[in-house]
Amino acid sequence: MRDSAVCTFLLVTACLAFFAVACSPALAKPSRQPEPGLDAVTVPTTARRDESAASAPTRGLGPLAAGGIEAVWVNEGGDKVAQGELRATCEHRDVHNSVWDGASVSLFGARNEVVAFNLVLEAPRANAVNVSVSLSSLAGPGDASITTRYAAGDEVFDYVGRNIELFYVRYLEIRGLSTDLAYGVYDERHIPRRCRRPYEGEGCGTGTWEDRPCHNALYPDIAVPLEFHSPFTITAGTNQSIWADVYIPKAATAGSYSGTIAVAEDGVLIWEIPVHLRVRDFGLPDLPNARTMVFFSSEDINDRYLGDAYPPPGTALYARSVELADRHFQLAHRHKISLIDGESEIGQMDAAWTSRLNGELFTAARGYDGIGAGVGNGVYSIGTYGSWSWQGGSEADMWANTDAWVEWFDAGAFATPTEYFLYLIDESDDYPQIEQWAQWMDNNPGPGRRLPSMATISLPEAVARAPHLDVPTSGASIGITSEWEYALETQRTDPATRFFMYNGSRPASGSFATEDDGVALRELAWGQYKKGVDRWFYWQSTYYTNFQCYGYEDPTGQTNVFRRAQTFGCYSEDDSVLGETGWNYFNGDGVLFYPGTDTRYPGDSYGVMVPFASLRLKHWRRGVQDVDYLTMAAAIDPVRTREVVDAMIPEVLWEYGVEDPDDPTWVRTDISWPTDPDEWEAARSELADIIEAGSSRETGIYLPVVVMGESRPEGARVARVPPGIIDHDRARRMRRLTGLE
Repeated sequence: MRDSAVCTFLLVTACLAFFAVACSPALAKPSRQPEPGLDAVTVPTTARRDESAASAPTRGLGPLAAGGIEAVWVNEGGDKVAQGELRATCEHRDVHNSVWDGASVSLFGARNEVVAFNLVLEAPRANAVNVSVSLSSLAGPGDASITTRYAAGDEVFDYVGRNIELFYVRYLEIRGLSTDLAYGVYDERHIPRRCRRPYEGEGCGTGTWEDRPCHNALYPDIAVPLEFHSPFTITAGTNQSIWADVYIPKAATAGSYSGTIAVAEDGVLIWEIPVHLRVRDFGLPDLPNARTMVFFSSEDINDRYLGDAYPPPGTALYARSVELADRHFQLAHRHKISLIDGESEIGQMDAAWTSRLNGELFTAARGYDGIGAGVGNGVYSIGTYGSWSWQGGSEADMWANTDAWVEWFDAGAFATPTEYFLYLIDESDDYPQIEQWAQWMDNNPGPGRRLPSMATISLPEAVARAPHLDVPTSGASIGITSEWEYALETQRTDPATRFFMYNGSRPASGSFATEDDGVALRELAWGQYKKGVDRWFYWQSTYYTNFQCYGYEDPTGQTNVFRRAQTFGCYSEDDSVLGETGWNYFNGDGVLFYPGTDTRYPGDSYGVMVPFASLRLKHWRRGVQDVDYLTMAAAIDPVRTREVVDAMIPEVLWEYGVEDPDDPTWVRTDISWPTDPDEWEAARSELADIIEAGSSRETGIYLPVVVMGESRPEGARVARVPPGIIDHDRARRMRRLTGLE
C-alpha cells in the first residue's frame, strides 16, 4: 500500500509538473497576428478541413478499453509537439486543427504526392506498455486502394509496395539556442516563437533561459521506421508521436479513401482512429519546381557505418560504401531532394554516379518506388567546396579538364535533365581569382565552355566583382533591398546565368535549426519560389563529426546525433539567457539524415545499412511540394496565386531591408509569415481548387530549362525561366528553345 501510494503521488506530481511547463502560452498552438493591409488577399486563417475529405462526425473520439493512453489527437506535422506536452489531458487545450476534428483525420493530396500527419499518443498518469500502431490500407472508390506491406530489417527500405509508412519519433533536448547562424538574439522576434522570452517594443526581451518555454524541452526530429520500435512504451507524464507518410500513386483514382489507425496496448485494442483522404484530380510532377541540392559526406557515413572513412576503390568495402551512399540518394529522392557529394574524379563516375543520374537507381529493380521513380538526381557538383584537383594549373589545364567533364556528360546522354557545374571556391573574398577562373572557362574554345562556373558569394558582390561567374550562390540573409533587387535584375538579363541560394537564417527565411517552427522549411521553399531562386543548396546532411569546432582528433567532435541536439559550433559556457552557448552553437545543423548503423555509438545503433530521415527533411518536402502547387496554379490563375504568395510571405530575404546601410547585417523585425500550419494548409487547399478548376488544361508542369551544362544539341540555346509566374505557352516555347522538345 505504501509503495502504491508513493507511485500515485509521483505520477500526479509528474502530470502537474508537465502541466505547468507545457501549458505555457508560448507552447500553445502557434498563432499569427494579422499583417496590416492584407485583409483583401489573406487566405483563410481558421483551422479548416478540406471540405471534400470524406465527412466525419464531430463528436470526440473515446477509447475502446482502459489503458495508459488516455488521449489521442493528430496534426499535419508542422506543429512540433515536445515530448513533455500533454495538451489534450493535463492541459485540456483545444487540439482541433485542419486535419483533426476530435474524431477523425482528414487529409487531401494530389497524385504523386506524399501527404503526412502526426499522431500524438498521451499517457498522463501511467506507463503505456507494449504499444503497437498500424495503418495498413486506405480503401477508395470501387476497387481502388492505397496499401502497404509488412517488412523487417533492411527490407523496410525496399519501397516497392510500401505506400504507407509509419515512423516512431525520437526526441532531442534543446539545451541552448542556435545562435548567430540560424538567427540573431538581439531581437527576440528573430527567435522561434516557442523559444522566445517575454519581450517589449522592438524585440527587447526580459527574463532568463528558464523563461523560454522551449528550454530543455525534448523536441521531435528523428523519424525511425516504426518496425524498429514495435512494440514500444510511453512513459507516464509524456506523449509519443507517430509520424505517417502516405504516398498517393500516380495511377490512384481521384475521390475519397478511408482507413483506420489501430492502437493497442499489450495486445488489447485501445483506440481506433478513422482516417479520410481525398485524392484530388491532378498529379504533381516527378521533378520538383523548387530545385535543391544537399551535400552529404561519404567520409562521415563510411566512418559511422563501416568504421573506415576511406575504403580503397576496387575493394568489397568500397562497394558497400557506394551502396550505402545510394541508400541516402533513395531516401532523399523520396523527399523530393537532390544530393551532391565531393567526388571530383571522372574515373569514379561510372561506378558511383551513372545510375543516380540516369534514374536506374530509382527503379523497382533497385527497391525504389514513389516520387520520381525512374527519374535521375538532376544535379551534379564538380569539385564541391573547391576540391577540384587542377586549381594550381594554367588556363590550358582548366580547358582540358572542363572539356573532359562535358564530354563525360555528353556521352551519358541522361534522359533526366542534369544541371552540372564547377564549384570554384567556397565563401571566399578573393574576387579576382574567382573572376579569372570564370573567364578561363568562358574563353575555352572546346566543349568545356558549356560548363558553368559556380561559387558561394553574395549576389551584389558577384555582379560587381565577378561578372563572368555563371552561378553566384548566396547565403539566405537580409540585405539592402535596392542593391539586391538591382543585382538580381542584372543577373537575369543574361539567360546563360543562374542564381542559387543556400542554408537559412531568420528572419530572412526559415532555418534548419531543430527548435525552429515546423513550418520553417516550408516557408523556405515558398521564399525560393517568390524570388525565383533557381536552386536551394544546403551545406551538409551527414555532419556527424563537428570538426569545425573540435577538429578531427578531439573525441568531443564526434557527435552522438541520437542523444545531442547540438551538431555544429562550440559549447563553451552556460549562459543565463541563451542556455548552452558558444561560437556558432547550432542544433541540428548539417544533419538531415541519422545513421541506421553507428559504430562509434553502438548503444544507439540499429544495425541497418540505411539512414533515417529527420522531420526537418519531411517539412522541407512539404514546402517543395507546395511549390509544385504554386507553379501549376500560377499557370491557371496567376493573379490569385500571386496574391496567395504575397499574403503568406509578405517579406522574405532582402525584402526586409536593414536598419543601417553602413552595417547591413541587422534589422529589427518579426518574421512576416504565419507559424500556424493551418494557414499553410488553407493556402494549399485553395491552390488545389485553382488547379482542379483548370484541370482540362495541362498540369504536372515541370520546366527543365534552368539546366546548365546539360547534354543538348550543339548550339542549342539555354532559355531562362522568369521568376514566379509561368504560363503553358512559354513552357512549350522554352522546351523547344533548349532542344528538349
